Amino acid sequence: MTLIAGTVMTMAGQPRGYTIPLVDLAGESQRQVVVDREEGQYLGHPTTVLLEDGRTMLCVYPKGHGRGAIVLKRSEDSGLTWSERLPTPENWATSQEVPTIYRVVDPHESRRLIMFSGLYPIRMARSEDNGETWTPLEPIGDFGGVVAMADCVRLKDGRYMATFHDDGRFLNGQGETTKFVVYATFSEDGGMTWTAPRALVSHPEAHLCEPGIVRSPDGDTLAMLMRENSRQFNSFVSFSDDEGESWSDPVELPGALTGDRHQAVYAPDGRIFISFRDTTHESPTHGDWVGWVGRWEDIADLREGQYRVRLEDNTKGGDCAYPALEVLADGTIVATTYGHWTRGEEPWILSVRFTLDELDARLEEH
Repeated sequence: MTLIAGTVMTMAGQPRGYTIPLVDLAGESQRQVVVDREEGQYLGHPTTVLLEDGRTMLCVYPKGHGRGAIVLKRSEDSGLTWSERLPTPENWATSQEVPTIYRVVDPHESRRLIMFSGLYPIRMARSEDNGETWTPLEPIGDFGGVVAMADCVRLKDGRYMATFHDDGRFLNGQGETTKFVVYATFSEDGGMTWTAPRALVSHPEAHLCEPGIVRSPDGDTLAMLMRENSRQFNSFVSFSDDEGESWSDPVELPGALTGDRHQAVYAPDGRIFISFRDTTHESPTHGDWVGWVGRWEDIADLREGQYRVRLEDNTKGGDCAYPALEVLADGTIVATTYGHWTRGEEPWILSVRFTLDELDARLEEH
């Protein structure tokens, strides 16, 4: 790294910190909803899906750090209240990795929910009735990976592309760490079957993983934001102009977008909100659950963006914030994740609700 005009920069010329403002929502209980909490039990790594009625939301997460029995809950009021833990197939208790849930639509317009659980082999469960009943977890192929699937996007031709990473240990079940590679698998039948994995991007030095994808407003470009696990670099981004067939060489993002497990949504005004765990090298909220507000052009041009948000203060290291994001019809963003929200206690699942207009007003106050 080099020092330019008093700012520490990466070798790629990106700042290791950030200069944009910070809005702090930590501790604002009126914005918070407890999704699940159990004394003495580690609850972590949730993902959510919002159904087409705009009210029904499902949340899955493990009883443990990634590995652990999968818990399923349902909300009928857009995440304001949550059910008790719902019955699940017996072998969901054998999950080895972070569960991730997605809505998919097949070529006949039949809608289903799918849920992945990773390591070797990657397995999937599905529901044909909006999450009322589920199949057991079953392998999608003779391959494995970590945080499967970190993202799943519908392509213009109706196929789905699901992305994950592996470091050599689980792809073929060999158990030996070699190199971090981001992979994709594709489905032509609405998530029923998946292709063998295809390598998308890697880096000679950086450890790229946990890809999160944002589509450009015109629909023509995909941006893949990636965690950097060696902690020597900022996060990275790669772009595809051909629906995931090929990807640009990954480049470092600004410090303002450096974090783990990026998840993005568009707000009604066209701005993007991205939630992640803050691993920015120079940040007053390092290790906390944070968000970023900006526009597509900021990502494409490697700019810092408009401002950052601390959603909640994590009290133990960086163990928090594998985020889930939903946008309601009125523009409310419902962000859900886990963290050590109470000092000395096991982590639990929390949602924070806000609009970008509310964040803008907070920014203007200061």
